[in-house]
Amino acid sequence: MTRDARPYIELEMPPTAEPASGEGSSAAHERYRAAVELYGSSDLFLKEISRRCGVSLSGLKGHICKYHRHLMLARYNISCSKEKASDIKLGQLRGQLPATRTKYREAIEACDSMDYIEYNVSQIARRFGLDGTNLGKQLRAHYPGVIERREEVRQRLGLSDNQQRGTRPFCKEQYAGAVELLRADRYITVREAARRCDVPPAGLEQHLLFYHKDLVRKRIGIREKAVRQQRKGEITGRGTAPAPRPATVEKYAEALRLYRTTPLSAMQIAARTKVSKKGFYQYLQTWHKDLICRRKGIPYEEGAPVDWSKVRKYNPATKAKYAGAIERLRASGLPMAAVAAEFGLSPDAFRQYLKEHEPELHARVGMTRTPDGGLALRRSAEKYAEAIRLYETTPESLWYIARRLGFKYNDLRNFVRRSRPDAMARHEALVAAAHGSDEK
Repeated sequence: MTRDARPYIELEMPPTAEPASGEGSSAAHERYRAAVELYGSSDLFLKEISRRCGVSLSGLKGHICKYHRHLMLARYNISCSKEKASDIKLGQLRGQLPATRTKYREAIEACDSMDYIEYNVSQIARRFGLDGTNLGKQLRAHYPGVIERREEVRQRLGLSDNQQRGTRPFCKEQYAGAVELLRADRYITVREAARRCDVPPAGLEQHLLFYHKDLVRKRIGIREKAVRQQRKGEITGRGTAPAPRPATVEKYAEALRLYRTTPLSAMQIAARTKVSKKGFYQYLQTWHKDLICRRKGIPYEEGAPVDWSKVRKYNPATKAKYAGAIERLRASGLPMAAVAAEFGLSPDAFRQYLKEHEPELHARVGMTRTPDGGLALRRSAEKYAEAIRLYETTPESLWYIARRLGFKYNDLRNFVRRSRPDAMARHEALVAAAHGSDEK
């Protein structure tokens, strides 16, 4: 397809490239100077220019797009200053270019005129020094009414050459599957539809542009609504859905499987699968944030910001390490130290983990009910049982009881105040009764 008849269906711009690391803009300008001069003074393709000047094709594309965009627009017959070039987007150019319209105007007027009705399109093109195929493409793409009127008049005048006009039956059949895919609710690119149906992408683009203009307009509207949309699984303004490259997916496939099915940390998985830790972190954050949120136990909604402040700061491997001991502790009611010893864990570390991540269980475990229905540590209740019995049945002071049984007075006093206020009340009643009898 020639440049004049180029359809703007899904035009993609070359990627914008920054100068290489450590290479300033002045060095980049000097490096691409000869290539830029050749680009502005000739019609050579970028690939040929990069080969002749010995520079990178992708680097040259990015350099021209960033610093010499006016030269690129000039190749599309768009004249503008260097300052205004950045405001013009080629992807916005739909339909016929002004320069192309000027080039084919007289020939198209002749095709719609009775003065040239006896000539076919190819003959008219030759009379105006044009290519017949390209003139036919311009008519089908931008002036379909001219072709219809012309054929109707020629048949009425008996000038028809009995040639097939419009879409050929075999072309209609060849592209039917791809057209159905493109009309489906799920948006896919023309190139993807062509690949699935094993038809040439350029031919499918031309077929759509000539015979399915309603579908082209519909797809353009869908992409315009998706501009600046960056949600996983949904298309962007370029008509493609954000997705990692196949090579990236393959690179992190095993690491992702381990992250999804094991409690290993991302750092441990990266070390085991020999991938970059930073790269794996970035891959997870970009494409699998739902897995990160599921691991950390926070709600996740596609496209919504994640509140990382609610994340519990512990390693999934640590959670797996204590999971069995926690279940045993919850079901048995044994002391934490006994359960920790049973699972080969540090009692202090186990107790600290419970306090931070299982506060309800930590508050309940190892506790026993006091006679008044309150809760007290079982080991403390057992330790001070004899002292409490003496305290609530005799008027003897708590200080003498602690001294006699070998306890620290402050520890015993705190336990009584905190866990056995009933014993304290009974003791005070006994003391009051003893004082009353003494007074009598």
